[in-house]
Amino acid sequence: MLLKAQDDVQIGSNLNNYRQTQGALFDYSDPSGINIKVQLWGYVKFPGYYIIPSYSNINDLISFAGGPLEDALMEDVRIFRKTDEKSELLKFNFNDLLWEDTLLTEISFPKLTAGDVVIVPGEPRYFLRQDVSFYLSITTALASIVAIIISLTK
Repeated sequence: MLLKAQDDVQIGSNLNNYRQTQGALFDYSDPSGINIKVQLWGYVKFPGYYIIPSYSNINDLISFAGGPLEDALMEDVRIFRKTDEKSELLKFNFNDLLWEDTLLTEISFPKLTAGDVVIVPGEPRYFLRQDVSFYLSITTALASIVAIIISLTK
């Protein structure tokens, strides 16, 4: 594997091998190997900037990040990769792993390269109890106002 000298690749790791710091920098580097720097955004437990071994794949990175959140849309995980010639956006569907009893699609865990940006999109899931509590609080407030008005008019 030919590696160019760039900021996203390092050999070995620092003696101060921090797993997590306040700036969302996570160092899972291999002290004796080649490491790459990637970014993980979106609906994972610990999004941020990661220093990981060069042999890592997307599954490793999401695992380092504590896994996807409940609201993650795992059917649309994306890797933004910029090479010298072009930029590309790779899309992957890992939904079967979380929600299905059997694998419906072929799942591969792509190897990450230096400078990749992995995006795990998501949106809050809809729960009926949220609507019920909203309307119940409005109904309770209106009933209280009506009760006050009736008691004042008597």
